[in-house]
Amino acid sequence: MKKQFSFLCIATYFKGVDFMRSCGELGNNVYLITAKKLENKAWPREHLKDIFYLDDESNTPENFENMLKGVAYLMRSRKIDCIVSLDDFDVEKGAFLRENFRIDGMGMTTAQYFRDKLAMRKRALNAGIKVPPFSDLFHDESITHYLQTTQAPWVIKPRSEASATGIKKVHSLDEAWQVIHSLGDRRHQFLIEQFKPGNVYHVDSLSLHGKFMFSRSSGYLDTPLSVAHGGGIFRSVTVEFDSKLDKSLKKVNEQVMKAFGMQSSASHSEFIVSKDDGEVYFLETSSRVGGANLMEMVEASSGINLWREWARLETCILSGEEFTLPTPQKFYSGIIVSLSR
Repeated sequence: MKKQFSFLCIATYFKGVDFMRSCGELGNNVYLITAKKLENKAWPREHLKDIFYLDDESNTPENFENMLKGVAYLMRSRKIDCIVSLDDFDVEKGAFLRENFRIDGMGMTTAQYFRDKLAMRKRALNAGIKVPPFSDLFHDESITHYLQTTQAPWVIKPRSEASATGIKKVHSLDEAWQVIHSLGDRRHQFLIEQFKPGNVYHVDSLSLHGKFMFSRSSGYLDTPLSVAHGGGIFRSVTVEFDSKLDKSLKKVNEQVMKAFGMQSSASHSEFIVSKDDGEVYFLETSSRVGGANLMEMVEASSGINLWREWARLETCILSGEEFTLPTPQKFYSGIIVSLSR
């Protein structure tokens, strides 16, 4: 009889349905932790053994402790073999639980490289990966020196928000300081970075034991920042297969994953090709499947459903079976998303 494994999935945003469904179809026991406000969403309940709700899904020490107590009580009667964070904001939750229960997978230190944009930039810079000039917002003199020695404009962005959320563009030293002062006691949660004009690309991948099993490059037709702040249509298309750009993006993405300690997970990384020098600069990454329906675009291009294959990959790790990916197809695909309500 095939051994059953128990997966604890964390998703405080409605996503990952295909992952949980695939997990269940593979014969695993699947449990879900989600936000109370998402109780009535169309979760794949036929494949879930149980659902547990968080009244407050924020990543605070108090909430972490409450979640820890709840999972500890659950594990008195149910063994958990694998913890999977399905959304960006749940990466720390999963890492915290793994470390406390000594469950294999990404721990708190590595998780920060996939959540904290300041940690990402420092790690990338130390690994010789190009990043736009940046500074933390800790020390006044250091910030002023940064502003005086780099060219405007700059962007001030949250260290732990997803995509273009909370980003402010500033064009002078005085304007930068006005925004920094307006952050008050929260300013340490932000960073400042030189704005580099250019085209933004994303690489969506699946890794097993530190090796890429799948990778596909795509390009935004308008940058997420311009759409978020200026409106318009969110669009992305497949990059020309085996082109110089495709190879460059995949090479830098591989360098990022190696430097950040990626072992086994889906990942979504973003890069900008500078209009000034044509070089590829790292912007950010995440240990999850890309949002905004990008997974569907990747599947249309490759025939690979990253949610389902990620579930198969995690199951193979636990069972010791060899993971083989279906042969990816090479179709060009694109996506158009209207942000109007």
